[in-house]
Amino acid sequence: MKTVEPAVVEGTALEARPSRGGHPIVRVFRERPSAVLGLSLVLFFVLVAIFGPALAPYSWTQPSGAVFAPPSAQHLLGTDGSGVDVLSEMMYGGRTSLIVGFAAALVAMIVGGGIGLLAGYSGGATDVGLMRVTDYFLVIPDLVLMIVIATVFGPSLSHVILVIGLLLWTTTARIVRAQVKSIRERVYVRRARSLGASHRRIVFQHILPQVAPLLIATTVLTIAYAIFDESALAFLGVGVPGVSWGTMLEHAFERTAMTEGAWWAFVPPGLAIGLVVIGCYLMGQAIEDALNPRLRVAHLSIRTWRIRKAPAATTHLDPEPDREEAV
Repeated sequence: MKTVEPAVVEGTALEARPSRGGHPIVRVFRERPSAVLGLSLVLFFVLVAIFGPALAPYSWTQPSGAVFAPPSAQHLLGTDGSGVDVLSEMMYGGRTSLIVGFAAALVAMIVGGGIGLLAGYSGGATDVGLMRVTDYFLVIPDLVLMIVIATVFGPSLSHVILVIGLLLWTTTARIVRAQVKSIRERVYVRRARSLGASHRRIVFQHILPQVAPLLIATTVLTIAYAIFDESALAFLGVGVPGVSWGTMLEHAFERTAMTEGAWWAFVPPGLAIGLVVIGCYLMGQAIEDALNPRLRVAHLSIRTWRIRKAPAATTHLDPEPDREEAV
């Protein structure tokens, strides 16, 4: 079988151009505009949640205008059914929604990651038992169980965080478990086990670093689910006491904002929830692409070829007679 080589003009040579280096996260944000958009959305709402209450033009509890007053120079987003400024409510309510979202996602990451790591690494009866428990939680409607638990234990910030976090861990557990079962059979893990490494050393130094990118990406996506669930609970009247984007939707529904044509009472909080969900989704995909070793391109991997002039000292050799030249 003859080898076909690329045709090169006499006096020139092929030179491999390495791929661009840099930190994986920086490279992903440079190459993917969607990742920049997701980060911008998340950061914007986080900053609003932190500094918004101090910059709010009016109180979020006291009326500051007429009922369902349309947007104007005094009230940029109008007022709701109680005469409260909608923009001020948005700034205060964003803090509650984001606190519940981030805290519940952290609880789901700890519980789901721990169960998935234990089930995937231990195997056997432990794996079967933990996965059967996970299956039971998966078939139960999350929202219905959240309503029941929130009603029994009473509405409070800590209760809502625990309820949402303890019901969103199932997907994380199954994803982590599948990844751990694959990693534990790799050559370097078997070699460490044969050399006498303890289970703790294998888990924390060999398995957990490989699972961390997937766990982080899943947690960012869980934030979106947690914010959505908090808004659903608040809309149904069993959410966090006070104001949040979900309670704003509940009040707009109770006070017939839709029939009154007061779109500014329910569109802004609904749009904020949707933008945060989109931002978290884009961020989760970007983080997975940046930190997952399987999706990484090596720093010296070849991406393109270019033709350069051969050095002057190089002597050009005629090709062998039996070698076929490329056309």
